[in-house]
Amino acid sequence: MTNKHLSIFQGQKIRRVIYHNEWWFSVVDVIAALTGSQIPRRYWSDLKIKLKEEGYDEVYEKIVQLRLESPDGKLRMTDCANTETLFRIIQTIPSPKAEPFKRWLARVGYERVQEIEDPELATKRTRALYKAKGYSDSWIEKRMRGIAIREELTDEWKKRDVGQDREYAILTAEISKATFNMTPSEYKRFKNLKRENLRDHMDDLELIFTMLGEASTTRITQAKNARGFPQNKQAAKEGGTIAGNARKELETKSGKQVSKRGNYLHSLQNKKLIKK
Repeated sequence: MTNKHLSIFQGQKIRRVIYHNEWWFSVVDVIAALTGSQIPRRYWSDLKIKLKEEGYDEVYEKIVQLRLESPDGKLRMTDCANTETLFRIIQTIPSPKAEPFKRWLARVGYERVQEIEDPELATKRTRALYKAKGYSDSWIEKRMRGIAIREELTDEWKKRDVGQDREYAILTAEISKATFNMTPSEYKRFKNLKRENLRDHMDDLELIFTMLGEASTTRITQAKNARGFPQNKQAAKEGGTIAGNARKELETKSGKQVSKRGNYLHSLQNKKLIKK
């Protein structure tokens, strides 16, 4: 899961997702943070009944099910609420953390408003986050460019009758398979990653070939005016193949594999310690 889709309140992880240009938060995560309940799903289930009984139907009706990453790494439909609805829910939960959470929620929501008005703020925050984690400036530049290339590709898919989430994941897997001979899930196992973001653990060359595969797919998609899932799947294979052929040629010429098993950030930090 990317950090922009995860926020922290007093050590508790709160999953969130952008929907209709605003943050929507996992209600179960919020309840766990406020109550400390070991069974927050049961708490939420009981609270939904209470909301209906006490005439808060309009609150319940504003809950939307959105796909969020679960602890097992899979995307699952999850009850989510926007800032306004969460404020109403918080009012029904007796907790000493209610007021601090309201202030936290207002700040997080305001950050999103700022980012909509000035998209560069989101980019600056992402850069600062990577820098704080210890990534080099050159790596951050590639990672940020990769994010932009990825957004260009998904924008094309949106225009071309490709369904989101599941179909995006399948098309991405096609590109990755043709580029690295591994799907993203296989690549994560190869690197011994679990919930971590795969691209955050790629080195420079892995990022470059990922970008090449996705940029090539965008160009082919546009050139062929691909429509619907089957045509875009074929374009994804072709785009990934271009990057895959380039990777194989480099490996042949250099005698080294592009795909690395190691955790890139840990390797970088270890190199810095050795230099010291």
